Amino acid sequence: MADKMNVFEAQKWAFSFADDHGMERSTIDMLICGQMDWDVTHLLMHYRDEFSKEDFEVFRQNVGKCAEGIPPQYVLSKAVFFKRTFFVNESTLIPRVETEDLVEWILHDNPGTDAEFLDIGTGSGAIGLTLKAEKPLWKGMLSDVSSEALGVAKKNAKRLKLKAEFKLSDVFDEIDGKFDIIVSNPPYIAESEKKYMDKSVFEHEPTLALFAENNGLAIYQKICRQLKDHLKNGGSLYLEIGFLQGKAVVEMFEKAYPKAEVTLKKDESGHDRMVRVRF
Repeated sequence: MADKMNVFEAQKWAFSFADDHGMERSTIDMLICGQMDWDVTHLLMHYRDEFSKEDFEVFRQNVGKCAEGIPPQYVLSKAVFFKRTFFVNESTLIPRVETEDLVEWILHDNPGTDAEFLDIGTGSGAIGLTLKAEKPLWKGMLSDVSSEALGVAKKNAKRLKLKAEFKLSDVFDEIDGKFDIIVSNPPYIAESEKKYMDKSVFEHEPTLALFAENNGLAIYQKICRQLKDHLKNGGSLYLEIGFLQGKAVVEMFEKAYPKAEVTLKKDESGHDRMVRVRF
């Protein structure tokens, strides 16, 4: 490599490397932007800036890690969700853009300034902390069965200067009281579906946050059994689901709570993705 290069030349080298190793070129731009704290517009503006030898060496190493299958968000230790940057590591799932739709649904349904919410299986805290950031007067509790994941959520709360209560709990086991809003993006992948998954996901993202028993329905079943003890009258439960689970999850809650309003919602790709249960 040349002793000096600009950002454009570094990107060009990385694109060639990516093409040779079956990597998406978008990963390269994510690595540059993440390392330099830029968005895509800044990247375009800084194309002719010199890439220091130190910066290029970090970039080169990061590209190599991604070529080995490590997701770029773990390489960078951060992911963007709802226009905010969250610290992530292999104790937490990488927040997905599809989950932003779940947050949007909650905010649309609940325009008021006064609410108590519970985020079950919070992971990095992306859902719960986003709700707290968007609704500062809401009172939030973020729970997870993993102490490591809960530590990441606490770190993100501190970074984002947000206050919430944190609870180590398997679903509702250690949770007291009732809430206006309960939200969860729980593990919902069946072991039989592992063969359809991207290798980088099941090799690097936490198994505890990915897979569930009973064809991926076990956590929904546990939430369903205990929901009446923790959701206020007039309150709503919001769930992210697997795209093949819509019918099963809707029927589960309709059977358990015949008087509840159960709504299935699709994502932008037209796949079943969210369920709301309103008491």
